[in-house]
Amino acid sequence: MNASETVSVFVDRINAHDVDGICELIDENHVFIDGLGRSVTGREAMRNAWQAYFAMVPDYWIRVERMLQQETIVAIFGRVGGTFTQDGLVDTANRWETPAAWQAIVGDSGVAVWQVFADNEPIRQIMARLAKTEDRAVQQ
Repeated sequence: MNASETVSVFVDRINAHDVDGICELIDENHVFIDGLGRSVTGREAMRNAWQAYFAMVPDYWIRVERMLQQETIVAIFGRVGGTFTQDGLVDTANRWETPAAWQAIVGDSGVAVWQVFADNEPIRQIMARLAKTEDRAVQQ
């Protein structure tokens, strides 16, 4: 597979919430960088991170609108979204969607770097609203 094909399969596995499949496609020392610049390194750390994220956003999805490749670097442009949940119950009031871009660097053993460029504000607003609701419930 070339770099774009690897990234396409990677996105498919993310959309399928296939954590084992995601981990099969990443380098042992894979680096994930989120939209705030925070990073997670290593395949097993990413396995735990993806499992936790899919529990928090059980219908998470990526929609690719354009993909560009330059050697081993792939740029992806599209949208991302899902529904935030704290209790595993999907409530459409907690659904979010935002434009996003990703940079993938593909090495010999899979995706070495996956960097997300997205505005996290939509999901942060939902989390803040739910936290306020919980605070009010505790105070009563």
